[in-house]
Parts: sequence; structure tokens; C-alpha cells
Amino acid sequence: MTDEREARPAEQAKAPLDSKPDAASSPTPDAEPRRSFVQRARGLLSGILLPVLSVFTALVVGGLIIILTDGELLSLWTSDPIAALGASWSSVMDSYGALFRGSIGDPFRVFGALFSGDWVELKRAFVPLSETIVSTIPLIFTGLSVALAFRVGLFNIGAEGQLYLGALFAVIVGFSFTGLPWFIHAPLAVAAGFVGGALWGFVPGILKARTGAHEVIVTIMMNFIAYRTIDFALRTPFVQREGRSDPISEIVEPSAVLSPIVEGLRAHWGIAIGILAAIAVWWLLFRSVKGFEFRAVGLNPRAAQYAGMSIAWSTAASMALAGGLAGLAGAAVLLGGAGTLTPGFSPGYGFDGITVALVGATRPAGVVAAAFLFGALRAGATPMQAATGTPIDIVVVIQALVIVFIAAPALVRAIYRVKAERALGTEVFAKGWGS
Repeated sequence: MTDEREARPAEQAKAPLDSKPDAASSPTPDAEPRRSFVQRARGLLSGILLPVLSVFTALVVGGLIIILTDGELLSLWTSDPIAALGASWSSVMDSYGALFRGSIGDPFRVFGALFSGDWVELKRAFVPLSETIVSTIPLIFTGLSVALAFRVGLFNIGAEGQLYLGALFAVIVGFSFTGLPWFIHAPLAVAAGFVGGALWGFVPGILKARTGAHEVIVTIMMNFIAYRTIDFALRTPFVQREGRSDPISEIVEPSAVLSPIVEGLRAHWGIAIGILAAIAVWWLLFRSVKGFEFRAVGLNPRAAQYAGMSIAWSTAASMALAGGLAGLAGAAVLLGGAGTLTPGFSPGYGFDGITVALVGATRPAGVVAAAFLFGALRAGATPMQAATGTPIDIVVVIQALVIVFIAAPALVRAIYRVKAERALGTEVFAKGWGS
């Protein structure tokens, strides 16, 4: 008995020495963060792969349309296919080259201006990039507006109307207060734009929360109400410019204007506000408790309600915030541009925001990148037409094709043999009509 009792502790003492731990089952302290970084990088690459391939495919199809709409190239294809191939390639490359130079600038001219030290020539070289930034600014705000609503399972088609109301509020504050310093007046006018859009977005949000009214129908109808509201306001003595009979507002005070980043270029500090707004939306959605509630409601409303989250509050609050972001777009367009409100001042930034949000995968960083892409397309369209004679409508066709390929990821995967990722339930888009 004594020997047996002494043997057991001996066996127990030998066990840890005999059974060596598996290196794979006991990772080093740095293995977990490294694995997490690799997974994040892989997720980021897989997230941007399909949008990049969709844009590339849209450009390819757009090039085919350029060829098919050129009568000389079509006749050359019937007579000399070899020469037609080279001519078609040159035509497409010339068109896209002019589009690039008109939106970003001529790289040779930019480098030459940098080394020359001529400030005037340097500003001229950066005019295309400045115009792209001007077109990008409102798209960032409207794209963030639509993306935020998407994350809560809502489809905000009312960004255009919210943009109009934000512009109205910003202009009123811009010309009503005089004698204020710029560091007070300009932020006040921008904040007024946010409030105007938020009030217009809150209406469909509270109707959805309290009555179940579908936000798609309500926001579409409120767009038309916003148009007529602007028409009415521009006919009132308070808003209409004195001595004018046409619908045009008073001019905002210089202290309320968003000043240009570089004097002589149109790019203004609204781009900084847009980037800050994207950072704020990212923090709200992915680093705050309320953002977690927003995403939980978007992913599974019943589970979120069972966990004690208020679906009504999330719906109303998210639509108000989405409206405020769209209102910032209206404020940026007017305070950084003409400084006066007229009917139809927006070329459809609110509706383009839907495309921007989809291409950006409803993520703030993706929205900023997609906004810059579509801003470049918009800014480079006219120079492309002037340089090559390519119809400006080609840019609209490319934008539509991007939407088509983004909306059909299975088609893009099939074209490029991309394996589909396993759905983990971490992404959400707007619910369907039956929700």
C-alpha cells in the first residue's frame, strides 16, 4: 500500500514532463493579435475586391459603348478589322485619358509645376483635382446619410429633399446674422443645415416608428414636398432677394462662407467637414453603444427588441441623423459655392448618394472612396467631351453600369472566378417591402 501511494505522486509528477504541449493548441501571446490583423486585412481586401472589379467591368463595357457609338469606327471594322482594333483601342484610351486628366490633372503638368516653383502654374495644374473635390463633398454627406440608414435596415431615398431643407436653413442663417466673426457664423450656418435636414429626416423616421409607414414611400413623397417648400420660401419677402422677382434668395454673408483651401481654387473646407463626418459615423456605428443598437436593430429587430433595445427610438434617431448628414450636403453646396439658393441647385446629389453608399459597402471609409470616384467621373465628364468629342452621357452610363454590377455580385464573381465568401451575418442592407 505504501509503495502504491508513493507511485501515484511520482506518475503525476512525470505526466506534465512526458506530455509535451502542442504548439498549435497553445499560441504565443502575439499569435492572437497577429491572427486578428490577418483576418481584418483579409476581410478588408475581400470587401473592396467586388467593388473594384465592378468599376473595372463598368469601364470595360463603357469602352465597348464608346466604340459602338462611333460611326467611323464601325465602318472601319467592316473594311479593315486590324486597323479598327488599334483605332478602337486608341479611341477608348483617349477618352478615358481625357476623363482622368479632367478629374485628377495631367501628371506631367503637375510634376512640371511642382519643380518649376511657379505658384500660378501650380494652381492651374491642380484645377481638375479641385473640381473633383467640389463634386465629392456633397456625395460624401449623402452617401453617409444613405449608409447610416442602411445599417439600421432603412432605405433613405429622401436624401435629396433633406439636402434641400438643409440648404434652406443654412442660407437663412447665412444672410440673417451680420457682424459675426467667421469662426462663429460659418459653423452656425453649417449646424443650421444639419438641423434642417435632421428635421426633414425625423418625419419619416417617426412615422415608421409609430405607424409602420414605409420609409421608401414617405421619403419619396417628402422629396416633392421639399421642392415645393423651397419654391414657396423663395417667393417670401424674408428669403427672396430684395428687388428681384425671380425665385432667388439673399446672398449669405462673407463670414458664413466656407472659404477655399487654396485661394483661386474652388475646393473648400467642406471636404474636411465631410471627412470628420465620416469618422464620426464610423465611431457611432462601430465604437459606441448606440451604434451597436443601430446595427442590432438592422440585423435582427426581434432579437434586438428581446434584448431590451427600442426599435422605435433607433428608427427615429437614425433617420434624423441620416437627414442631418444630407442637410450638411446642402449647406456645403451653397456655403462653399454660389452662396445663394435657387430651385434645382442640386443635380441629384441625394440620389447619387444611394449609389455611393452601395459602392462603398455602407462603410464610412468606402463611402468616402466611392464619393471621390463618382466626383471624379462628374468633374471629368465635360473635359472629356471637350477634348475627344465623347458624349458626356457615357459617364452616366458608366455610373449606371457600376450600380448594375454592384447589385449583381454573383455575376461579377462568375466573370472573374471569384469564390463567394461565407455569409457571417455581419452586413445588412435595407429590408424589403414586406418588412
